[in-house]
Amino acid sequence: MKSPSKLIVWLKQTRANFLFLALFLNAIGIGLAYKYLPQGMHLQIIDIVLIVVGTIVAHVSVNLFNEYSDYKTGIDLNTNRTPFNGGSGMLVQGLTSPSAVLAAAIGTLIFSLSVGVYYSITSHWFLFVIIAIGGFSIVGYTDVLAKYILGELFAGISLGSLVVVGTYVALTGSYSISMLHLIPLEVWLLSIPPGILTALLLLLNEFPDMEADKQGGRNHLLIRFGRNVGAYIYSAGALLTYIIIIVLPLLGISSYWIYIALLPLPLVFINIRTTLKYNNDIAKLIPALGGNVIAILVTDLLIAGSLVIAIF
Repeated sequence: MKSPSKLIVWLKQTRANFLFLALFLNAIGIGLAYKYLPQGMHLQIIDIVLIVVGTIVAHVSVNLFNEYSDYKTGIDLNTNRTPFNGGSGMLVQGLTSPSAVLAAAIGTLIFSLSVGVYYSITSHWFLFVIIAIGGFSIVGYTDVLAKYILGELFAGISLGSLVVVGTYVALTGSYSISMLHLIPLEVWLLSIPPGILTALLLLLNEFPDMEADKQGGRNHLLIRFGRNVGAYIYSAGALLTYIIIIVLPLLGISSYWIYIALLPLPLVFINIRTTLKYNNDIAKLIPALGGNVIAILVTDLLIAGSLVIAIF
């Protein structure tokens, strides 16, 4: 059988099909930046492009570090691989080398950190805090955070809430703005649902990998509490996400247009029911994994869309 091209191999290793998540999170931050743009300031296309590219490259970096670690710890050899979990399998098949993956992971990390440092200098010092947390999450996720039941939390914070907040600050911040007035309440609160959703993306995708992860030395939420409790944690997090979305307009914090982000709720309920019922039957759980990815991406996209509609 003909081997896939190098391009296909690297697209699989970077989990390119999941990179839309970073783009949609940026879109939320961009929408908020436009809404709260200080008088006299204008959004520059070059800044938007650079921030989006930096975020996507950071997402690529964490995927590559994870790919490398899973191979070195032997998790890749035991995983129950599906389209939503278990890595790409490219290293196991010998289609690329661990050294190449590690070099690419480090290179993409340096690039994304450079973008973050640039905006920390030109926009606001608070971005140093965000990139420090993000950098630690990228490098330490597999070998530190996932061993101390912190992987899901830091994934939600770093590749969820802080992407929204960081995008906003990079586009609107200046050193003349005090920390007290830098980030509006809506930006903080509207960053919470995407953060929870990112954490839930990771959590549900861990179900098929639980045994392999345990053998590889990890100790994430599912290993600590089991699949049944994990299913309830997933369900509670999913419901909390949409409760927050419902409450924000009622408190006068967000526009009622944000309710378009409730459109994926029927799919979310199906995912919850499937997870609660089949959390120990991976074959029957796979539709929920796919549905979860769709619900998360669509919700993030609709939150961003609601900001655009409310502005115009």
